[in-house]
Amino acid sequence: MGLFITFEGPEGSGKTTVLRAVAAELEKDYDVVTTREPGGVETAEAIRNILLEGDAMDGRTEALLFAAARREHLVQKVLPALASDHIVLCDRFIDSSLAYQGYAREIGVEGVARINDFAIEGHYPDMTIYLDIPAALGRERIEANQREQNRLDKEDHAFHERVIAGYKQLIERYPDRYQIVDASRSIDNVVADVVTIIRQQIEKKSL
Repeated sequence: MGLFITFEGPEGSGKTTVLRAVAAELEKDYDVVTTREPGGVETAEAIRNILLEGDAMDGRTEALLFAAARREHLVQKVLPALASDHIVLCDRFIDSSLAYQGYAREIGVEGVARINDFAIEGHYPDMTIYLDIPAALGRERIEANQREQNRLDKEDHAFHERVIAGYKQLIERYPDRYQIVDASRSIDNVVADVVTIIRQQIEKKSL
């Protein structure tokens, strides 16, 4: 089996940029698949458009749609890639639902966890890279880069502070799975640290 590594963090933490740069380095030596959530496959990408570009919706509806997209993505793309011994780098996974819907939407972490456990059937990541950055700095980066903002980006500061608080609780809950990287530094430093962490994980798994 391959290696399933997810990238998590608040808005503006640089997940997508870091993931792409890390993939470019790892591809020199390994078979790598990059993907994202929600999305990654046609059905999940359609759900992504509803979730991120549509109008406001009920928090439970939002959580259910994320879980549905996750299921399709997992069975159509992630599991086949792992079965072919690929390293899968995924921009967000179940922890995003727990942090954003469970904690930040305040609809209940355990309820969100249950519907996602049903969706993923125990297929948790081998490792989760958490890009740690204060909410205010993340917001500054988004505005400075003039990145198009989706519906979740536009939530208020209190929401994004709850997202970070949610991730902190998840890190305490899954300490063996999480690797925390200071994302407030330069992109080159962040990428170098992440590549080192992943290479160490690959070596450990091959023993």
